[in-house]
Amino acid sequence: MREGLTSSDASARLRQFGPNEVLASTVHPWLALVAKLWAPVPWMLEGTIGLEMLLGRRLEALVFTVLLAFNALLSFFQENRAQRALALLRQRLTVQARVRRDGRWALLPARDLVPGDVVRLRAGDLVPADVKIFDGQLLVNQAALTGEALPVDIEPKEPTYAGSIVQRGEATGEVIATGARTSFGKTVDLVRTAKAPGHLATLIARIVRYLVAFDLLLVVGVLTYGLRAGIPLAEIMPFALIILIASIPVALPATFTLATTLGSMELTRQGVLVARLSAIEEAAEMDVLCVDKTGTLTQNQPTVFALSPYPPHSENALLQLAALGCDEATHDPIDLAILAAARQRQVFTPPTGNVQYIPFDPATKRSGAIVHHHCQMHHILKGARQVIVPLVRDPPDQVVQDAEALGRGGSRVLAVAAGPEGALELIGLIALHDPPRPDSKTLVQDLRNIGIRMLMVTGDSLATAEAIGRQVGLGSRACPPEVMEGELGAWILEYDIFARVLPEGKFRLVQALQKSGHVVGMTGDGVNDAPALKQAEVGIAVATATDVAKAAASLVLTSPGLANIVSAVKMSRRIHQRMLTYTLNKIAKTFEISLLLSLGLLLVGVFVTTPLLIVLLLFANDFVTMSIATDEVSFGRTPDRWDVRSLALAALSLAAILLVFSFGVVYVGWNVLRLPIPTLQTMVFLWMVFSGQATVYLVRERRNFWRTRPGWWLIASTLGDVLVVGSMAIRGWLMTPISLSEALALLGVSLTYLLSGDFIKPYVFRRLGLH
Repeated sequence: MREGLTSSDASARLRQFGPNEVLASTVHPWLALVAKLWAPVPWMLEGTIGLEMLLGRRLEALVFTVLLAFNALLSFFQENRAQRALALLRQRLTVQARVRRDGRWALLPARDLVPGDVVRLRAGDLVPADVKIFDGQLLVNQAALTGEALPVDIEPKEPTYAGSIVQRGEATGEVIATGARTSFGKTVDLVRTAKAPGHLATLIARIVRYLVAFDLLLVVGVLTYGLRAGIPLAEIMPFALIILIASIPVALPATFTLATTLGSMELTRQGVLVARLSAIEEAAEMDVLCVDKTGTLTQNQPTVFALSPYPPHSENALLQLAALGCDEATHDPIDLAILAAARQRQVFTPPTGNVQYIPFDPATKRSGAIVHHHCQMHHILKGARQVIVPLVRDPPDQVVQDAEALGRGGSRVLAVAAGPEGALELIGLIALHDPPRPDSKTLVQDLRNIGIRMLMVTGDSLATAEAIGRQVGLGSRACPPEVMEGELGAWILEYDIFARVLPEGKFRLVQALQKSGHVVGMTGDGVNDAPALKQAEVGIAVATATDVAKAAASLVLTSPGLANIVSAVKMSRRIHQRMLTYTLNKIAKTFEISLLLSLGLLLVGVFVTTPLLIVLLLFANDFVTMSIATDEVSFGRTPDRWDVRSLALAALSLAAILLVFSFGVVYVGWNVLRLPIPTLQTMVFLWMVFSGQATVYLVRERRNFWRTRPGWWLIASTLGDVLVVGSMAIRGWLMTPISLSEALALLGVSLTYLLSGDFIKPYVFRRLGLH
């Protein structure tokens, strides 16, 4: 075998050729900013600017222009923040390569590879650079380069290219090109799934559609009344358009993006990399989690637990022959366990002749080696008893009973055979035990406590899966493997454990759960898990996962086990609550503003506020309340689901309470205080700002608002909003001034509304299923 490079040679070549990476293409910042002005919401604002200019309202047109620019810049900067989070992900989510340096095999980041390095490739790997094979054979998928789905066989002296996926086999080769010099040097860009959309776009579209439909009815009424009352069309048209503008949640997408981006950055610090921002939202809805056994519930550190040789062989002879069939370069946990046991017993002797390793193949379910020694070829095979025993001559009669006895406690049993080709002899059985992780039992209970059902889905034997299931408290209801071959339906939740499941079975299981109305999470670590990880709403690659599994997943764990999933779910539900707060607040305020403006005109006969003040209200309410994205809220104990109908009804109920106070303010100002119309318009504007902030605190918790302390950014935003807008109203900036006592009175009425609404809210939420 070629010895590869020394560390000093590799360092010199790294300086010469540069890192093994290709920078992703980027859009020029100015083009990205201009793109923010080309969308439905900006179109409405641009149309309003044009209309205001035609009507000669230059001040209003200027305010709308500022609003348009502010919204574009806000979205632009938030998208940049999301891209920085994704860049952090790419920095952490590095492809690993098995490299021979200084005469030893080591795992190194693929970006450190240089031409001349000797690397080892195996099933599940992304080829990290252009590599020329000199030993072994591979079956690779080159769809990322050629678009062809059919895999290609790679023989010795043939190259395989960066970005290809090794589907089967193992081979050693020499790196011939890295970075931009490769045929396809963008391996890390497989995490572009981070840009895949979730449900947010659909949700926002539904909310906007309902609000616009509601406001269109009001606009028709306002236009009809205005024309009958003789109000000039030049005055009533901008006002009607303002009602529509007020219903568009212009800051809702940016708020959602900010909330998920901040959440993803927090999860990164907790050991969970978010490869797709929408996965945070979907994790809040997840109610079923399918987990693998090995490396997830267990430690994935198998140790030789028992040896059962057959005469005339001894335990040491069994272990020695098994060790000869293990390739240390693959870093396979089973091979490493057998080698460690052989070294511990001091029976391992490296082969002196030529060795041709046979890598594990999921199709044959066995591995081994062909040892050339003294002009003879000795075959050594190891694998499942059901696979190896039919290949040997005269197997012992009690082999089935022995294998079942060894596997009864959850151990994995390997059969070892050796001898000339066509005359293999069964040497014995090796039991390997992969104990449960210490935190697995706690994990199962923690997930149950937050309303998530866990299912074990493994390719291991039924007996092993049942034993681990009992040890971690998952349950013992195991689905017979033959049942998984038929049509799957909602009945699958009658079982806790699914064993002997093939990769396509995992995919079908996820689909069946989704068709039954469940939001599914799926964990995995191998290339064969990639379809199921991609299909699940929340695909989770564990810390030891292959590069393909990480690329297919939406969440990637960076520490062993699944404990961080609980943190991810809790964080996602907190983010859901923040989004719910903003959405409820926006819908309630839209109902209140639209009805107050429309009915105010019908009942009082005048505009209760001005179009300019409504535009200022968008700044004072919509954008200031983006601080909700940082609020300190509790998380739900059950999975969250978006129900726009229930949200609309809840918001309408809260808006009804708000309207009582709003019309009370109008009545007092118009009939009791007999304020001039400009002063009344300022008072109504200030009331809508104060009550808007009160509504945020009213809906920020499903229980009473005082149960948890608001976030400091939210508190600071509220205080700043009240002080700035209050000062503008008192000093008469952009509006007719009102007195300090009137402003303080409106603040007191807002607090009264908050307490009254908080008394009624829990009952409304329970009735609508939002508790």
